[in-house]
Amino acid sequence: MLATGAPAAGVAPHALAYRAPAWLPGAHTQTIYPLFIVPPPLAASLRRRERWATPDDDFIDVDWFDAAGDARLAAADSGAAPSPVGAMAYTLPAADAAALPPLVVLFHGLEGSADSPYARTLMRALTALGWSGVVPHFRGCSGEPNQQPRAYHSGDSDEIEWILERIAARFLGRRCYAAGVSLGGNALLKWAGERGEGASARVAAIAAISAPLDLAACGHHLARGFNQVYTRYFLDTLKAAAAEKLHRFPGAIPGRIDAQQLAAARSLYEFDDLYTAPVHGFASADDYWQRASAKPWLPAIRVPTLLVNAQNDPFMPANVLPLASQVGPSTICCFPRTGGHAGFVSGAFPGHLDWLPRRLLSFFRYGT
Repeated sequence: MLATGAPAAGVAPHALAYRAPAWLPGAHTQTIYPLFIVPPPLAASLRRRERWATPDDDFIDVDWFDAAGDARLAAADSGAAPSPVGAMAYTLPAADAAALPPLVVLFHGLEGSADSPYARTLMRALTALGWSGVVPHFRGCSGEPNQQPRAYHSGDSDEIEWILERIAARFLGRRCYAAGVSLGGNALLKWAGERGEGASARVAAIAAISAPLDLAACGHHLARGFNQVYTRYFLDTLKAAAAEKLHRFPGAIPGRIDAQQLAAARSLYEFDDLYTAPVHGFASADDYWQRASAKPWLPAIRVPTLLVNAQNDPFMPANVLPLASQVGPSTICCFPRTGGHAGFVSGAFPGHLDWLPRRLLSFFRYGT
């Protein structure tokens, strides 16, 4: 069952079809330009960070945009204000949790965070609607290195389950949705496919935006032509973080990792083969890309799902997009011809990023 209510101002079914503005042609400009129109962050008073200890003696940082939930939790703790860092351990009574506004969990993309353009835009839209949001940071993505040799990867559905289970346990009865962008979208879809009907115990619906559904096709695509610009951008931070871990955990990282080879990696395939795969229990980059891809899991998804991918996404060839026969019965596919990778700029120059949160919220509220 999806949330109901009056449509947000300006949101009507006919207005939700996407087309890039004429002044922003081309897949690469549609992908890169959003970095120049990032909305400012919400006021600090509307954002609270918690640090969660993981079962393997590590941590993740979770940014909450949930004033209503914070107030209820504070009241449950005899009026004590929540600390800026440190997870609240309370579980609200189901009646209290059900009375709270809906909560959207956003899983960010590769090297993303709560300050990525899509994250800031979605959190602003949720706040304006009276809803709440939360952005769990994958390990090492919150501005501080994590405490284990491992990092995060595209198929880490166990981490997705742990995060969603913890949120569900805190707010029993609260309506919860989940969205994932790029890497976060692939991991979320894989989780939903693996859980099947069981996913509905955690969320009412999910959405994946610009998810690299076939990691091999996407990884090799990013090694060609202008797409190598994106690869170099990602490798700058990925290699620096991996080198720091090689120094901090000498001998603790399995496999064939060599610091000089790691520094010389020029493609995501080389990096994943040297670091991501062995650190996370995969035999090779090929093994990782095959086992972590979400596309084979799409038919098994039973929770209502929205897939949003531009056909001109420079991260993924259009022929990777699934056919109707390759998705679950409750999945809606939204594949506009333009939009780039997690871009979807709209409006007159200089444009804005409002189309994507409007599309997601229409789906979460009305199922369309």
